[in-house]
Amino acid sequence: MNDYLIFMHDDTETPMDVATSAWEDYFAMLRASGRFCGGSSIGSGICVHRSGQAKPVTSHLSGYLRVQAESIDDAKKLLIGNPVLNAGGTVEIRELPPD
Repeated sequence: MNDYLIFMHDDTETPMDVATSAWEDYFAMLRASGRFCGGSSIGSGICVHRSGQAKPVTSHLSGYLRVQAESIDDAKKLLIGNPVLNAGGTVEIRELPPD
C-alpha cells in the first residue's frame, strides 16, 4: 500500500458549514475502509524563506486527509461521498513517496 494526501481546496459552490452530517458520513466510510490515517482542517499560517522574501501562503487549501491505497486511482475511489467534491469543489491527490 502507498500513502496519499488528499487536499481539499476552498472553492466549493455551496457553503461547507451546512455539510456537517456529510462529513460525519464520509469519515465513517473512510474509517470503515481501514485505509484512513488521519487528517485535519488547515488554518492560517506563513511561509518562511531564509532570505526573508517568502512567497504568500497557499490560501486555497482548507484541509487534508491521509489515506492508504494501492494506486492513485485506488485513492480516487475514496473520494466517493467527499463533501468538498460533492459541493463542486476541488480535491487534489498527492502520493507520499517512500523514503
